[in-house]
Amino acid sequence: MFNQRESENMEKKAPQQFPPLESVTRPTVDNAAAAYYLNRRPQTLRVWACLENGPIRPSRVHGRLAWPVSELKRVLGVA
Repeated sequence: MFNQRESENMEKKAPQQFPPLESVTRPTVDNAAAAYYLNRRPQTLRVWACLENGPIRPSRVHGRLAWPVSELKRVLGVA
């Protein structure tokens, strides 16, 4: 499956870092960032999008979920 070097490199990969939500200036964030800010698994957000029953409704851009930063801030109570 993987050789020794590939498996060592996979183990050393650092987790993705996200800036504080207060400093995000983009209008939307991807699924991984939204899941991080909401303290949920990315799969949970995909289910919310599919069933349209979550606290936030994402838009879809070329088949990918784009979560509005303004709505994330509203839900989390961040100014």
